[in-house]
Amino acid sequence: MKYRADIDGLRALAVLLVVLFHAHLFGMSGSFVGVDIFFVISGYLICALIASEIEAGQFSLVRFYERRCRRILPALFFLLICVGGIATWILLPPDMEGFCRAKIYLVV
Repeated sequence: MKYRADIDGLRALAVLLVVLFHAHLFGMSGSFVGVDIFFVISGYLICALIASEIEAGQFSLVRFYERRCRRILPALFFLLICVGGIATWILLPPDMEGFCRAKIYLVV
């Protein structure tokens, strides 16, 4: 799949909408539009990749999930280590108990 500048533009718009929401600027009441745009772009790219591999006769579900795990899991583990380290440094014991009981939902 070749590079598409329009998709990068849509990604930038999606990230901007989410950042503006979290910065509480312009009275935005939801960042779901930005998240939705990002999910649609991801779905399009993944489907295009799968379709091209199927056409070439090279698609493997195991290889597909292996690539996804290699891409996502290192960032997830890095994030968990950083957040866990910061939490042990700044949270009081009762808050740390709640942090440790929190459930992690992973969507790969």
